[in-house]
Amino acid sequence: MAFRWFKKREEASEQASAPSNTNSVTLGDSNTLSDVLLQALLNGGDITRDMVLSIPQVSGDVDFIANCIASMPIKLYKTKQGKVEEITDDSRTRLLNNDTGDTLDAFQFKKALVTDYLLGKGGYAYIEKFRNEVTGLFYVEDDYVVINYNFLPIYKDYRIYVGDETFRPYDFLKILRNTKTGAWGVGLTEEVGKALETAYQTMIYQLGLVKTGGNKRGFLKSERRLGNEEISLLKQAWKNLYANNTESVVVLNNGLDFKEAANTSVEMQLNESIDTLNKEIDKIFHISDNFYDTFKFAIYPIVKAFETALNRDLLLEKEKGKLFFEFDVKEIIKANPKERYEVYRMAKEIGFMSKNEMRRAENMNDIEGLDVIDFGLGSVLYDVNTHTYYTPNIDATAQGGGYSDKDIKTIEEESFIDADNGTERTREEANSEQLKKKEADNENNYKE
Repeated sequence: MAFRWFKKREEASEQASAPSNTNSVTLGDSNTLSDVLLQALLNGGDITRDMVLSIPQVSGDVDFIANCIASMPIKLYKTKQGKVEEITDDSRTRLLNNDTGDTLDAFQFKKALVTDYLLGKGGYAYIEKFRNEVTGLFYVEDDYVVINYNFLPIYKDYRIYVGDETFRPYDFLKILRNTKTGAWGVGLTEEVGKALETAYQTMIYQLGLVKTGGNKRGFLKSERRLGNEEISLLKQAWKNLYANNTESVVVLNNGLDFKEAANTSVEMQLNESIDTLNKEIDKIFHISDNFYDTFKFAIYPIVKAFETALNRDLLLEKEKGKLFFEFDVKEIIKANPKERYEVYRMAKEIGFMSKNEMRRAENMNDIEGLDVIDFGLGSVLYDVNTHTYYTPNIDATAQGGGYSDKDIKTIEEESFIDADNGTERTREEANSEQLKKKEADNENNYKE
C-alpha cells in the first residue's frame, strides 16, 4: 500500500511538472484566457516544489528561516547533580557544526533539512556509525526516500528504502512537520497547495502580460470576409506585436477595425492581489515585521523539532536523560551589536553573567579578576571561583554564608559622616552615644 501511495504521488508530480497545452497557449498565444486564476483552481493539478520556490515571496521566506536556523551552532550538554556542563570534545558536535562527512558542510546540511521540513515530506539524513560512535551525517533528498509503513494504529513501525537499500528508523535523523506516523510529514506544498498555486498562477499571468508588452487585448472587425491567407498574415502580424520585440506596429487595411476589450477584474486588481498574496504567504510561514515574533512563531518551533530529533536519533539509550543537544540561539543577535551589548548589560545588572562569560561569548580571552558577579547591593561582588563575597566600599570579604568576625569588626570601626551634625564618627561611637541617650531618656521618664 505504501509503495502504491508514493508511486501515485510521483506520477502526480510528473504530470504537474510536464508542460500542458493549456499553459503553452496561455503563455504564447494572443488568445490568452482572462480568468487564468480560476482556470488554475479548476484544473486540479498538483503544484511542485520547484513551482513553489519560483514564487519570490515563498523563496525569500524559506531562505530566511532556513538560513537563521543553519547559522546557529548546536551544542551538547550534560547534567550532573543539578549542574549543566557543555561537552566540547564530542564527535557529534563536530559533525553538526563543521564537517558532516558528506559533500555538504554543516551549514548547507542544516539548511537542506529545514527546507525539506517546510516544503517536502520531511528532512532526512543517514547516520553513519562505527559501533556506537557516529562518524558521518549524510543528507538524503526526501524524493529519494520511500517509506514502507505497517499502518497499525498502536504498534506503528516502518522501513526506510533509499534506492535498493533498506534501513531501520534509527538509521536516519528525521525532522518531520505535521506528522501522525513518525515516518513522514506534511509539507506546506501539500498542506496549502491551492493558496501557493494561486500565487504561482498570478506570477505566470503577470509574466504573460510582460511577454505581450503590456498591449491591450481586443478583437478585429472586418467589413468583408477574409481569405485563409489574409487571416494567416494578420495572425502573424498580431503575434509579432504581442511578442514584445521590435515589431510594434500593425497596419490595418481598409475595412478592418480594432475594438479594445475591457479590462478584466484580474488585470484591474493585479497589484492588489499580489500584495494580498504576499501577506498571506508571510502568514503561512509566520513571518512578521517584528523579528522577535518571527523568531517565536516561525523559527523557534523548528529549532525545538530539530533538537528533539537530535536527542532521539543521535544519543545512545544510556545517554538519554543525561545528555542533550541544544541550539545556541544567542548567535541570532550577533548580527545586531547594539541589541547584543544591551543583553549583556542587563545580564550583568541582574547578576546573570560574569564579564568573562560575556567575553567568552564574544570569542575573547578571559581577563583575570573578571570572574565576578555584581549583585547591585552597594557593589557587592561574588567570585564564582573562590565562592567569596567582597564589598569594595568597606574592603570586607565573606566566605560563603556571611562575613567573618574580623570583617564585622572592620564594619563596626568603619567611620561615616553623621547626617545630623555632619561630623565624622565610627559606628562604635555612634552606637555608644545612642545607648547613653536612651538611658538618659529612661531616667527622665522615671523622675517625671
